[in-house]
Amino acid sequence: MEMERISAEPKIKVGICEGYGELRIILNGLCDLAGRLVSGPFRLVAAEGLITVLDEEGKTLLRQREILFRPTPGATFTIGDVTIGVAFHWERKQEETFLGDLRLIMTDDRKITAINEIGLEDYLASVISSEMNARAPEEFLKAHAIMSRSWLGAMVSREQKKTPSPAAVTLPAGERLRWYDREEHGDFDVCADDHCQRYQGLPEHHGGRAGAAVQATRGLFLTSDGEICDARYHKACGGLTEEFATAWEDKKVPYLTSVADGAINYPPLHGEEGASAWILASPPAYCNTCDPRTLENILPSFDRETESFFRWQVSYCREELEEIIASKAGVAIGNLTGLVPLSRGPSGRIFRLQLLGTKGSLIVGKELEIRRLLSRSHLLSSAFAVFVEGGSSRLPARFILRGAGWGHGVGLCQIGAAVMATQGRRAEEILGHYFRGASLHKLYG
Repeated sequence: MEMERISAEPKIKVGICEGYGELRIILNGLCDLAGRLVSGPFRLVAAEGLITVLDEEGKTLLRQREILFRPTPGATFTIGDVTIGVAFHWERKQEETFLGDLRLIMTDDRKITAINEIGLEDYLASVISSEMNARAPEEFLKAHAIMSRSWLGAMVSREQKKTPSPAAVTLPAGERLRWYDREEHGDFDVCADDHCQRYQGLPEHHGGRAGAAVQATRGLFLTSDGEICDARYHKACGGLTEEFATAWEDKKVPYLTSVADGAINYPPLHGEEGASAWILASPPAYCNTCDPRTLENILPSFDRETESFFRWQVSYCREELEEIIASKAGVAIGNLTGLVPLSRGPSGRIFRLQLLGTKGSLIVGKELEIRRLLSRSHLLSSAFAVFVEGGSSRLPARFILRGAGWGHGVGLCQIGAAVMATQGRRAEEILGHYFRGASLHKLYG
């Protein structure tokens, strides 16, 4: 997004949940509903192409294709059973409370989409405390606020420019290449889940450290060549961050290159031998920490359920992995005989992987598609080495994947950045380490 397009705090539309036949909400304070002030619990039911608003006694208050609840100052709204971590291994439902307006729309499939319309700065306070623990170091929270604000500005700009979908990419027969970005959202700017940025409602202590970090950096953006940076981030890089093209379209982004996550300047990885040696090692890095106190202070509780992230291992019997691949790929390649990395990025993340079978083969990519294909949910990353055990000379009995890092690896390493802050690094230093060549600009006060 060109910097001159933002001169005041924008209001954004955040998709809280989609595809619901019924929602239960609580208006915490008075809200305007079609000219009348209401509060308390309500049911929202999709029927006959309309959304029906029912009060707690079952009385119909309104039936329309689009409903707007506009809270009065100080009021909030709560939605029950919001799914977070969709399709990831930490998926669950929880109740969430939000500031701002609540807009409900009836979609073409006759389901309800709930959208929160809110100012960017209030949105960010929730993002930071949803992505990480609000007890994290102050300078890390400031860095995250600047980064998340920048990511949103760039994301909305790409939607306005209608960037082509990767579905238009022409591929050779037997190869599938897909990446995931903005193409799935049409009714709102960003979703509330890991596909975009986690946005799980008001922090436990509204305002607090996350709110202070947002306020301290208000209107501050990362920029490069006169545009707001598309500031990507992930949970843990595994020692080296990744370049943009490994996870998304084939283009160079100057501030999204591979950097070492630590004081040692590790070179980019080359070849299978080098990648395997790196993955099997445990080199010093900011994100190479298992200190429980540090992790408790920087990670949300459900992220702490993932205990091994710098280096990890998953193991499948061949039949189980064949079942997973068949259900995800929808292509019959027979019995699985091998997994062959064809292309890796500089952090060791695979972005082209060949599946070999007794009835054929399939090449898949990019990074996230590989992670989805080889797990019932997602692998932690695509930086893994493949080992086989047992079986006949033709059919392995077991596949073992030994991996590095958590997430796509591009941009800022959240755990690494938080550790940098515990070592006394300031927000500007942290951002400068991960987004090489980017600058800070204040676009509104």
